[in-house]
Amino acid sequence: MEEGLTDIRRRRLLAGFAACLAVPSVAAQGVRPRILWLSLIPSAGRAGGLVPFLEGMGAQGYGAGSFELDECWGDNSRDTLERRALEAMAKRPNVLVSQGPAIHVARKVAASTPLVFGMSGDPVEMGVATSLARPGGNLTGVTFMSYALVGKRVELLHEIAPPARRLAVLSNPDHGGDAKELAATREAATGLGFQISHYPVRNAHELESALAAMTAAGAEALVVHPDALMIEQRAAIARFSLERKVPVISGWAVLAEGGSLMTYGPNLQACYRRLAYFVDRILRGAKPSELPIELPNTVELVVNLKSAQALGITVPPSILLRADRVIV
Repeated sequence: MEEGLTDIRRRRLLAGFAACLAVPSVAAQGVRPRILWLSLIPSAGRAGGLVPFLEGMGAQGYGAGSFELDECWGDNSRDTLERRALEAMAKRPNVLVSQGPAIHVARKVAASTPLVFGMSGDPVEMGVATSLARPGGNLTGVTFMSYALVGKRVELLHEIAPPARRLAVLSNPDHGGDAKELAATREAATGLGFQISHYPVRNAHELESALAAMTAAGAEALVVHPDALMIEQRAAIARFSLERKVPVISGWAVLAEGGSLMTYGPNLQACYRRLAYFVDRILRGAKPSELPIELPNTVELVVNLKSAQALGITVPPSILLRADRVIV
């Protein structure tokens, strides 16, 4: 038994030593690496993803001028993004980096080019990766989805609005991992005595119908599963919340910034900064398939006090003390 453990330790040491000696594959070519950024949204949204990614590149030692960057923005059109991405691929980027739903276009155009993603869905449930530990193929990155956070959101909603019993859950069934996230929400809510009603929506029209149905059913609180659609419709969700006096909790700070009562979930800018770590490893010769996909490592609680006042809710001191940010 001891001999076997010694062999394992020896192999690990040799692997680590080899990694230290490895010459950066792109640097060995004597050219600056080229990175292609893909996002489905308009370029006006670069502060939400590209800017923190570039900050992360700087922290990894890639200063201005040390690499080439091509940007492809889809202006909310997958066809537009694909056309622009195919044109950009002619420049032979060393790594593709995709934001959110752009992962679908990135996979289509990448071929064998390494791909680093930051997205809200579950990559295994979506069929993008074999597993989190060993993604397989030519991609890796960060998923913003963590099922462990779901129950905490329901607990926070119960703490801030304890009289509420009729809980509505709003989600996009096409979002990778939504079924598991819904199951986790149901489990947590049932344990706290909530009566659950689920409203699946895939677009703005279905959202309008769902909000009308919630009103008719007398929903007293709302959990919103975060994804790109919910970000896009955050103003409509906040308007419903304030008009109907229904407190809302979701997972990303941008929804609280847009008027929802509270969010608890990953710090998306920290996640996008983290993508630079994967790009650096790949440029140094690592295979994407062997770089484990990461879950969020920075979680934040954001409370919108203006919305709380409009809802007639007094936020308990226990929540304010835990809040990473309070919007006033």
